[in-house]
Amino acid sequence: MDDAEEFVDDIELPGALCGITIRSPVARGRLVSIDCPELPETCTLVRAKDIPGKNYLEEIKAPVLASSALSYIGEPVALLLGPDRLLVENLASRCRVNAEPENPRYGCRDFTEDQLAGSRDIRIGDTEDAFKEAARVVEGVYRTGLQEHWYSEPSGALAEWLGSGAKAKIKVITATQWPFQVKRAVAQTLGAAAGPVTVSPARTGMHLDGKIWYPALLACHAALGAYITKQPVKIMLTRREDFFYSPKRTPSEIHIRSAVGEKGRLLANEITVTTDMGAGGVFVDETLDQCCLGSLGIYRQQCIKINGRAVSTNIPPTGPFAGFGLAQGFFAMERQAALIADTFKLNPLEWRKENILSRKKSPAIGIPFGEDIFPEKLLDTAAAMGDYHRKWAAYQTLREYRRSHGGPEKSEALRGIGIAAAYQANGFLHDPTGKGVYTVEMTLHKDSSLEISSNMVFSNGDYVSVWKNIASGILALESANIRVIRDGAGAAPDSGPACLSRGITAVTQLVELAAGAVRKQRFRDPLPITVRRSCKCAYTPPWGAETGKVDRNAFSHAGWGAAVVEVEIDPVEYTPNIRGVWMSLDGGKILSQRRAWRSTRFSIIQALGWASRERLSYKEGAIPDGQFLAYELPNLQEIPPIHIDFIFNETASPKGIGDIPFNCVPAAFVQAVSQAVDHPFEHLPVTAREIWDTGKFRQPGGIEP
Repeated sequence: MDDAEEFVDDIELPGALCGITIRSPVARGRLVSIDCPELPETCTLVRAKDIPGKNYLEEIKAPVLASSALSYIGEPVALLLGPDRLLVENLASRCRVNAEPENPRYGCRDFTEDQLAGSRDIRIGDTEDAFKEAARVVEGVYRTGLQEHWYSEPSGALAEWLGSGAKAKIKVITATQWPFQVKRAVAQTLGAAAGPVTVSPARTGMHLDGKIWYPALLACHAALGAYITKQPVKIMLTRREDFFYSPKRTPSEIHIRSAVGEKGRLLANEITVTTDMGAGGVFVDETLDQCCLGSLGIYRQQCIKINGRAVSTNIPPTGPFAGFGLAQGFFAMERQAALIADTFKLNPLEWRKENILSRKKSPAIGIPFGEDIFPEKLLDTAAAMGDYHRKWAAYQTLREYRRSHGGPEKSEALRGIGIAAAYQANGFLHDPTGKGVYTVEMTLHKDSSLEISSNMVFSNGDYVSVWKNIASGILALESANIRVIRDGAGAAPDSGPACLSRGITAVTQLVELAAGAVRKQRFRDPLPITVRRSCKCAYTPPWGAETGKVDRNAFSHAGWGAAVVEVEIDPVEYTPNIRGVWMSLDGGKILSQRRAWRSTRFSIIQALGWASRERLSYKEGAIPDGQFLAYELPNLQEIPPIHIDFIFNETASPKGIGDIPFNCVPAAFVQAVSQAVDHPFEHLPVTAREIWDTGKFRQPGGIEP
């Protein structure tokens, strides 16, 4: 269960107006005018000129309402408010947005300099000499696609104008992972016209890191409407609107050229990373750096050359999904590892173990991992769980046999198995606010009750139990006497965004530190005792030119994992059926086994969806209508057997693990399909259509999917 009780759409306020968004019909151009039918007195059209404050979101390069330049199809240009949804929808359908179109830019392969939202040029060692010494040069181009979050409910916000005059204030309710970001955005949009702003997080469901910034846009729309009309305003996207216009996972194209020595030893990599950020450039530095870092994988590399480019295009802003850009980068490098092993006719597991980072080594970014790392142990554990060695040898033998006998039999089901390993960050590399200070407050009252105050948003209630157990153990209090107060962006301190496992790492550590401070004071100072504990970004020099400083704490408690995936290709439908997933994880001290298992299992399912079926694309700046109904999500009947093993380490700090499946499961899946079909797939997702297109199954009378 989510810690918030209600979804936005379940909340009703008397007299609330319904808001419908009027959107740009062009991907790129200039707004000329908005033609609106005659409106009844109960309806109001809100435009950019009606914004009393600043017309852009704080920390995000996106306008609240477009006033002149239009950057993508569906960009909000106005809001139509009224008391009845059917009436407002009818009036909105008769509104016409007049624009002067300009030539749009789609895709990130051929781009101009003015489209660059961010760039990285990183050089470590002399790659030219390494390639001269190489026994082989192995190249691959790896592409990852968009992915829709498909939240429990579509995005929405509710705003209420309370009081009048100098005592007026505004209250916002939205499903957000970062209430303080919503608060700042609303306050900036309304400017001096707004009184105090409070934010109450609604139920998010499994947010998959997609509700960090976008809820702030809808919150600003609702708050602007409430300010102008002095009535409550509710803006709720339909499922179709959310699908067509909300942010999707950032697509990427990564070209890796590896210099490989005798026996497959990795000497150097030349890597080109290109990400399509859509319009606006949301979390550009974070996504690009995470993607570049992931493209290095977990391997020793003395010589590296990375060219990273984040490109702005005329599609809706792309942005965070679990792992930010790390998952895209790891997919590329783990597929490259399998390609190198295949080139040298080596077992992919053994190649990884020969080239893996050794203990207490840091990745090329120069940020040291805070604790010993055990990737070899994780790989061996996952391999043993999935019987990898025996299956890989058997499937490889069958693969070689088919090569020498003209391919598979018409009715033959093909099997393959793959393995991959990765790690995840536990916080941002770049501070999105420029402040870098996040806080937890704790108060011990005279009646021996304890209050823990934070604005951290949870996708379930397990954190409450974890924090209570920590405080109870340190202060010897009954759990029933401990309350976790989470009032969004009201009196609670800013604990930062709920993403990248910050809740179980950074914020949980602050709870532990605060409880320790209260324990020291409780018998010396009079009650009540209130303490605050904060964490601050520990900056280190940048790893690439002009990146700005990066936070070395982001990987100080990195979570690690390895995954094995086995597949069987159906000889009739060509569907890659997943026979099993085996995963080994180092999560440090596991504070809640239930939450750790559930979070990992859910992430594995979502990662398999991204890898095997969730195909999504823009055509001329818009998602074709048919993709809404055709978009496939994993269903309960198709969830494969999932086996998870944790390395329990009570001496280590808690580590994030929820994003790790996105960083290694897709690569393991594609490796398994590639072995089964004997074709090196280099993109996500791999579907029955792609398998058919290889020609491996094309027999007389074969059925095309």
